[in-house]
Amino acid sequence: MPQHPTTALYVRLPQPESEKLDRAATALATNKKTLVTNLVHRYVDPDTVEGMESLRDLAATHRRVSIAPPDERVAVGHHHFTPAAAPEVLTAAQAADLLQVSESEIEALAERGELPGRRIGDQWRFARSALLTWLAES
Repeated sequence: MPQHPTTALYVRLPQPESEKLDRAATALATNKKTLVTNLVHRYVDPDTVEGMESLRDLAATHRRVSIAPPDERVAVGHHHFTPAAAPEVLTAAQAADLLQVSESEIEALAERGELPGRRIGDQWRFARSALLTWLAES
């Protein structure tokens, strides 16, 4: 493959695929850049109908979200995001959001021992799973 100027590329891969790429690079005594470059060279062909069909099949596994701006005259770029995982340990404010009550009600229930939680210093912490179990059993 001829040498060309390079462009920086930053991608976040799911951990299993990242580990797979690491193992392949180590086993082949090469680097990930070389592997990814050759994979793109060999398998990504946006200039043919067949190439685009193959890419569509791969891209179909990802969800695409489109947002229509209120002013149709302005539309710039695109955005891709992965929602953050819900935290396992919640503050009183987060517990209140989860249970859809006020933070003061959460603290009052916890103080009376009616809601599963632990005081750490002057703050309350709650296990998401314990709150959902408590809610289901109430």
